[in-house]
Amino acid sequence: MSERKTYLDKGSKLSLRCQAKLLEVDRSCLYYHPVGESELNLTLMELIDKLFLDDPTLGVKGMRDELRDLGYEYNDKRIRRLMRKMALMPIYSKQNLSRLGLAKYIHPYLLRHLKITRPNQVWAIDITYIPMRHGFMYLTAIIDVYSRFVVGWQLSNTLDKENQTSVLHEAIRKHGVPEIINSDQGSQYTCEHWVSTVKSYGIQISMDGKGRAIDNAFIERFWGTIKRKHIYLNPAEDGLELYQGIANFILKYNHRYHQGIKRQKPIELYTKAA
Repeated sequence: MSERKTYLDKGSKLSLRCQAKLLEVDRSCLYYHPVGESELNLTLMELIDKLFLDDPTLGVKGMRDELRDLGYEYNDKRIRRLMRKMALMPIYSKQNLSRLGLAKYIHPYLLRHLKITRPNQVWAIDITYIPMRHGFMYLTAIIDVYSRFVVGWQLSNTLDKENQTSVLHEAIRKHGVPEIINSDQGSQYTCEHWVSTVKSYGIQISMDGKGRAIDNAFIERFWGTIKRKHIYLNPAEDGLELYQGIANFILKYNHRYHQGIKRQKPIELYTKAA
């Protein structure tokens, strides 16, 4: 379905609604509206995103110092609010989730020393901030760890937990049920909604250790790739343009050679062994 979205044309005589119906595309994706912020905050958020991509250990104080070196002098409160809005989780020990009543939803990390030998053995899911020309949105993606094939993705303008289960349902509908799914300990995943949904499929839940982004390294690398090679170079004007750009990029990503899988293509490695 993602590939079909690239054929939508805002300049066509057919309405977007009709085009979506003909292509069997969910037309709700055509009307995404970027989240608004002041121009200054949008500038700060894009800088924060780039700095964090290069150094995921940066917390609020470290980010404040980096921004100061770039000529942006702002207090911790503002930087903390923006980082939270961007769903950025630095690599350091975070607050004790048991105090927040979330400890019962935390699951152990299952991938350490696990030999991953086949498609759909392990999927990894994450959400990231995506800057646009006049706002921002969030991108959720699921990657098959064995093949690096992107099995599902979705844009949204909120951090709602329902968006995570929505992309999971669609990925399973298209590609089947994985044995394990790995995520970080973000609030979208340490909640009853996510845990109960995943368990209803019989999937094992794995979560990164606190402050260990390297535990979900495969999807972190994907964020770096799509942002440096597409998002930063092509800031989208609206949700449809962003969606089409990401759809094109992921289509190419799944069909290009990857060094991490011995110069094979994710689509071929995934389908050959599936």
